[in-house]
Amino acid sequence: MKQNVSALKRLTLLGVILVTLSACNTTTRVSEIGSGPELTAITNPTVMPDYRPVSMPMPAPELREPNPNSLWRNGAKAFFKDHRAKAVGDILTINLLLNDSASLANNTTRTRKDRETADVTALMGFETKLAKNNLPAGFSPTATANFGNQHATAGNGTIARSEKITLTFAAVVTQILPNGAMVVMGRQEVLVNAEIRELLVTGVIRPEDIESDNTIAHTKIAEMRVAYGGRGTLSGLQSPRWGTQLWDILFPF
Repeated sequence: MKQNVSALKRLTLLGVILVTLSACNTTTRVSEIGSGPELTAITNPTVMPDYRPVSMPMPAPELREPNPNSLWRNGAKAFFKDHRAKAVGDILTINLLLNDSASLANNTTRTRKDRETADVTALMGFETKLAKNNLPAGFSPTATANFGNQHATAGNGTIARSEKITLTFAAVVTQILPNGAMVVMGRQEVLVNAEIRELLVTGVIRPEDIESDNTIAHTKIAEMRVAYGGRGTLSGLQSPRWGTQLWDILFPF
């Protein structure tokens, strides 16, 4: 009885949590009726809750000797001023051209058939008395047990994926690593017909990979993370309801 009460309490608590989360999402969606989702405010990326500084293996620091009364500065990469991004807060342009495709096909077939037969043809003369010892009618010592088992499994799987994203957008330098590499972050939000398209790109670049026009290709961005999606009425219609998603996770069959 106590176990049933405890299980009922846990289910009730889970239901309250799910209803609360659903209510928060419902309230947000109700507030957007007639106007659609709102764009987020421009903020400092380094103060966002999910922002984490990048930490990577670094070479030993090098000491630079002063060079007074000289036009050349130790550690400089060019004699004339370079307008490419080189400090925290500088902006550069990222050319993103993703054109990936993959195709996988699997075919599995398995068949198994088992059969086991047991009989008692000789048992010191007792085989003739087996049928008289309250055994079911029709029992025959020559066919005491007969087991049969047959399995058949056939599976086919095909995966075809094709992705193509072509974008040009600006990113901000958020961190300078000890070896001179720069951490960049770019975000974009576009609101069209009550549907927001979101783009987020982060990664690590080398200053020497930046072109003279202050652009860099995505193929030269290390540890690149790209998130491209949307939210709004159309995106909500294409996503299953949270109850359906929960059912798919918990239903074991």
